[in-house]
Amino acid sequence: MMTWIVVTVLVLLLVALLLIAGWAYQTAHRLDRLHVRYDLSWQALDGALARRAVVARAVAVDAYGAGPEGKRLAKLADAAEHAPRASREIAENELSAALSLVDPTSLPAALVAELADAEARVMLARRFHNDAVRDTLALRERRPVRWLRLGGTAALPTYFEIAEPPDRDIGVVSRRTSARVVLLDETGAVLLFCGSDPATEDSTGQPAPRWWFTPGGAVQPGETLIEAAVRELEEETGLTVPAAELIGPVWRRDAVIDFNGSVIRSEEMFFVHRTKRFEPSGLGRTALERRYIHGHRWCDETMIGELVANGETVYPLQLGELLAEANALADAHGNEPQRQLQSIR
Repeated sequence: MMTWIVVTVLVLLLVALLLIAGWAYQTAHRLDRLHVRYDLSWQALDGALARRAVVARAVAVDAYGAGPEGKRLAKLADAAEHAPRASREIAENELSAALSLVDPTSLPAALVAELADAEARVMLARRFHNDAVRDTLALRERRPVRWLRLGGTAALPTYFEIAEPPDRDIGVVSRRTSARVVLLDETGAVLLFCGSDPATEDSTGQPAPRWWFTPGGAVQPGETLIEAAVRELEEETGLTVPAAELIGPVWRRDAVIDFNGSVIRSEEMFFVHRTKRFEPSGLGRTALERRYIHGHRWCDETMIGELVANGETVYPLQLGELLAEANALADAHGNEPQRQLQSIR
């Protein structure tokens, strides 16, 4: 009898140890993924801050010329760009304070748009970074994780706080909300249009830089988002889709655009739809759309990567990495789980 009791206890202990070991392995693996996400989010934030420093130096020249204020702004941009991580927040906030004093009317409209876009990307990258910090800390600070030292020797992640930029709206800046559609074919490729800025092309007489983007456009007065998505899809491609067949909106992108002589602060909301591959028709396009849309292409993730590698911009900037998610949503249409609207670049 005692032997069976001992055996039972030993078996229970072994099962408990195996369960603990399995939980510890899974938790350590999850922590590793969270730390990778944290590292990547810092790299993205560092890149956004570096771009803002480049724009700040251009602002220093246009706003102040070779004067002392211009030299000070350029010096602050250099200091922020090269500051070590421990003092980066202070340096970046000093640069933010200096940029907030710049009069937007002293800058070309295109530079106002570039500065606003750079600052918006910094704020978005900071949110992604701090979300990664929060999720990593939440797991690492659990008692069992600390007791078993599942976090290893990795340093605890730290938040990055930076002052919100001022609203740079001036007379030439307008706001708009746009509905865009990630239109997928049966292979998982997405329809992209190739476009350019007609104002740039007209003013220089030379071909303007091209970029790639999804179908969609501004919401008209009295329209809902989904009504605008349906209308724009039909106008730009000739495809008629019932509103109930669109999934979303699933993503939101905030951007400042210098287009056709105007600076636009745009809120873009993305829907997803799958269809059979077809040849888009431009018969319903407006005169402006016929001027700036030069062609189209169905692209998978590899093709999007090739466009980017060749120096061509694809909007949204994260489309390549988000394409698998869009296809999963299209496959699960009608059974997709409840999800929060995701901010993207």
